[in-house]
Amino acid sequence: MERFQYVRAASIPDAIALLNEPGLVSRPLAGGTDLVLITRYEKVCDRVVDISLIPELHQITRSRDQVVIGAGATFSEVLENSIINETAPLLAQACRLVGGPQIRNMGTLGGNVANAAACADSIPALVCLDAVAAVITPAGRLEWPLSELIVRPNQTRLPKGGLLISFSYTVPPPGSRGEFMKLGRRNALAISRLTVAALGRIDSRGCIAEARLVPGSAAPQICRFPQTEAILVGETPSDKLCREAARQAVAEMTAITGRRWSSEFKEPALEAMVYRALCTVFNLCQAPDGRPQ
Repeated sequence: MERFQYVRAASIPDAIALLNEPGLVSRPLAGGTDLVLITRYEKVCDRVVDISLIPELHQITRSRDQVVIGAGATFSEVLENSIINETAPLLAQACRLVGGPQIRNMGTLGGNVANAAACADSIPALVCLDAVAAVITPAGRLEWPLSELIVRPNQTRLPKGGLLISFSYTVPPPGSRGEFMKLGRRNALAISRLTVAALGRIDSRGCIAEARLVPGSAAPQICRFPQTEAILVGETPSDKLCREAARQAVAEMTAITGRRWSSEFKEPALEAMVYRALCTVFNLCQAPDGRPQ
């Protein structure tokens, strides 16, 4: 491991000043579950700036229909928070499936997003919530929809010397249901091969008023699948409709990525996951083993 300096920031302004100190390449250190691994193999900075004890970065607050999550909140803090469980249980589901207890206790939502791995579990859930990321730079505050902040795997629009400080989302309307599913090579401590985040709502007529679908590890840029969503909105939920939407999700993935070596695995897997997620969201009948009939 290459040698580097260490300093602890006491506040967000202090962190910005330290990250932009001339003559040094500095990187923020939150949970360290990604950064520490990287530094084993390459020199990524001259100094790490520890932001893990800045109180504002761990706060989760709600003001009317707006929820703000500090980027330094750990996965455990998110999944155990009553505001998250009440307003966005699919995000709590996603955080619950990250690594093991040790990783969840140290790893942060902001670190997961800033690292921008294609297999990141929290990103599809946040994009499904139409979350907005806030970044502080020496020049001021910037905001991006999360779907625009991440350009491609391991690349974001975060400016040099900027600090990701929070995510915000509008509370889904009453009656909304969400679901997050993850597929890995094993049942625990698994890196995602595919994920699906879904959110939907049925109106008083029994028709689908809103549908959001965000697969993870399915495209270079994690985003909603608008063509699949369009098939659902305005229709009455049914097994046939969910199967049609699942097939459309596969077609949408293929249109983005083309046929690849992983397509033989991912196409049937994504179809099955989208079908099951939509059946759960729209409360269709399930078999005794919990699988949609």
